[in-house]
Amino acid sequence: MSTPPDNANIPLCIPEIDGAEWTYIKECLDTGWVSSVGSYVNDFEEKMAERAGVPFGVATVNGTAALHTCLIALGVEPDNEVITSDMTFVAPTNAIRYVGAWPVLVDAEPSTWQLDVEKVAQFLRSGCEQKSDGLFNKQTGRRVAAMLPVHILGNSVDMTTLLELAKTYHLPVIGDATEALGTRHRGKPIGSFGDLACFSFNGNKMITTGGGGMITTANADHARLAKHLTTQAKCSATEYDHDRIGYNYRLTNIQAAMGCAQLEQFDGFLEKKREIAGRYTTAFEDHPQITLAQTTNGTEDAHWLYTVCVEGGSRTLIEQLKQDGIQTRPLWKPMHQLRYLKEAFPFEINITPELYTCGISLPCSVSLSEVQQSYVIDRIEHHLRTR
Repeated sequence: MSTPPDNANIPLCIPEIDGAEWTYIKECLDTGWVSSVGSYVNDFEEKMAERAGVPFGVATVNGTAALHTCLIALGVEPDNEVITSDMTFVAPTNAIRYVGAWPVLVDAEPSTWQLDVEKVAQFLRSGCEQKSDGLFNKQTGRRVAAMLPVHILGNSVDMTTLLELAKTYHLPVIGDATEALGTRHRGKPIGSFGDLACFSFNGNKMITTGGGGMITTANADHARLAKHLTTQAKCSATEYDHDRIGYNYRLTNIQAAMGCAQLEQFDGFLEKKREIAGRYTTAFEDHPQITLAQTTNGTEDAHWLYTVCVEGGSRTLIEQLKQDGIQTRPLWKPMHQLRYLKEAFPFEINITPELYTCGISLPCSVSLSEVQQSYVIDRIEHHLRTR
């Protein structure tokens, strides 16, 4: 057994707070600009929009609120359907249910583990029919209103092909880019694809504001409506007049201040993530019991969370590494297996259950040292060798 590093409690993925966060937040406290109005909110929206490669950003209280707002903005209604990823964190399907719609859950692509765009095409070609008032799922009779691809683990969905399908079938696209900040597809930032894109800044993301989210878009009308919806649909700066159901979804100036400080360090974060991923790949690419995800063609992967599949399942290894002081986690339970989504529509699913069984995400904090990472690699190799 290798000797653990001095700080053998190795977390999965924790924030790096080593820039101007304290200074900017103190300024908010000193000036009293602590709520959802303030210069840092505007700065954060502008800087995130620039990172996403679009003109407009709308800050939100969290990523789920961003998704919910986008679905409303694009007119998704009760008993509609939204095509989305079966292998994802639950937030996108929750947001779909918030508006009364149902997810069409599509399998993961077997090599990249992203939404299988070919299966999306199969569903649209064979499972749907075009009527005068829209595209309808033949089996459920529900109108298919949008697509919500989820880019997982720092990689990207094949957006080039997906957007061609969206154009053919006249479907708007909301990209959940939460895990792909810094990822580029065909030379473009992931936040620039589709009608709208969403980000989360939870504590374990590429950058954090503690909580918080962002909508990015190239469409000025979408941006105006999103900002209106997230500020209680208030019509006047002075009068309390509201023209529709609105939501208290705005980000605070304190959180935005932290986001601005985090963005200033982002290039360094991204470089470190890729270095960590490179060392894991070198260690495991030829391992007989480990399968690595492949990067989608034309994509520069940000490697938010380095994840592998372990032959025979990951749960025993997760427990063994826990005893070694190493925090890991499994992949998400597939959405089609969740009890509350039993009325959703799963399409041709056979890959995601295996990913759920075998997947394990490894420590990849920006602060992870090479000594710590070597220890993680050594313990994984040891436990798999002695199975």
